[in-house]
Amino acid sequence: MSHRRRPHHPREDHHVTAERYDDDPPQRYTWIVYAIAMLLVGGLGGYMLSVTAGPARSAATTSALVAAPSAAGSTGMVDERTLQTYRDILARDPKNARAAADAGNLLYDARRYAEAIPFYRQAMAADGSDVNVSTDLGTALWYAGQPDDAIAQYEVSLRLDPTHAQTLFNLGIVKSDGKRDYSGAVRAWETLLQVNPTYPDAQRVRTLIGEARAKSGVAN
Repeated sequence: MSHRRRPHHPREDHHVTAERYDDDPPQRYTWIVYAIAMLLVGGLGGYMLSVTAGPARSAATTSALVAAPSAAGSTGMVDERTLQTYRDILARDPKNARAAADAGNLLYDARRYAEAIPFYRQAMAADGSDVNVSTDLGTALWYAGQPDDAIAQYEVSLRLDPTHAQTLFNLGIVKSDGKRDYSGAVRAWETLLQVNPTYPDAQRVRTLIGEARAKSGVAN
């Protein structure tokens, strides 16, 4: 899941946001510009090599999402030329995990989650070892109104990396807000703090744990 902005948009009902990882925008789009330039000079083959040989996608920070699919807001515009570039690349190289993941990111950032999901799935089929893409897929599923599938995908992420902080955080959000499984949310967040003792939002997580415990006492 280079450092990227991590805006936080608290809602008046105090729901918190599931979050996803992504690249620093300047780094993220550098290769896109290069791709378009190569296409213009007929160098698609050379571009494909540059993507394959390029650095692995990093994701140290996140962007915020709303707490529930119903609150996702209106979908945004995407650069259709860039999206078509990804489609063209994938038509020639369906196993290009990076192109598939970045196409998913482009749609995800525009809140077009249902459209992002197939690209993330394609990326995972090409490279099932990328925990960040797996978690982004899980969060897109959550946004698309599929909490059970989101949880299942987060479990895939945790099999890849049992300490993955963003997965554990998001798992707690979906269990709490999507399934009202407050005890399950507490377990996810407690694990997050146990395996990531320097987690920067530890106090926030402790607050969520306290709220979930209170809800669990009322609900159960």
